[in-house]
Amino acid sequence: MHHDRILVINPNSSRRVTQGIDTALDAMRVHSPFPIEVMDIPEAPAGIALQSDADTTAPLVQAAIRAHKAAAYGIACFSDPGVTGARENTPTTTIRGIGESAILQAMTRGDRFGIIALSHKSILRQRRLVRMMGLCERYAGSYPVETTAEGATDSMLLERMLDAAAHLRTMGADTLIMGCAGMAHFQQSLEHQTNRPVIEPTRAAVALLIGDLVLSK
Repeated sequence: MHHDRILVINPNSSRRVTQGIDTALDAMRVHSPFPIEVMDIPEAPAGIALQSDADTTAPLVQAAIRAHKAAAYGIACFSDPGVTGARENTPTTTIRGIGESAILQAMTRGDRFGIIALSHKSILRQRRLVRMMGLCERYAGSYPVETTAEGATDSMLLERMLDAAAHLRTMGADTLIMGCAGMAHFQQSLEHQTNRPVIEPTRAAVALLIGDLVLSK
């Protein structure tokens, strides 16, 4: 039961963020040959603002993967908490973090990417992820909108998102990545108003997971 599904795990406890992720994936469900489901972790922090939050969440993500069977998993936090450990524990199962997935997609859409970050504290983790992937030369930088994961679901944030996008363009970014799953509802508006590719990280991860499962058949 459910063994053919793609399970997207929001590694925080915010139902508002989870609902936003679920809605953002509706368009992909129409085309996916695999069911796509979304869950959160009630005992996790309400948001992942610090590295210590990501460290706390990592074992909860791994426990959720053990408890909820699926064909593939997407971890819907840009910090990719628990992904490396989960891959070690279940090496034959496809597990993708949205941070890594978004960066991989961005590199196919342009020369240099920039990340719209939740906060200055988020930028430190984004730099670390880019450095670990060996992609510093393709990284224009990150620019914060100074909000939380739940705050990112508020449509009133659009002006700050556009301001961040403009700063990233001046820093040399020709492709923009939204650095939080809660920002998904801004993708179309940002693409229309910036006339640049805008990568929504959860969709990027799910697209890769669909491909992984198709190729494994």
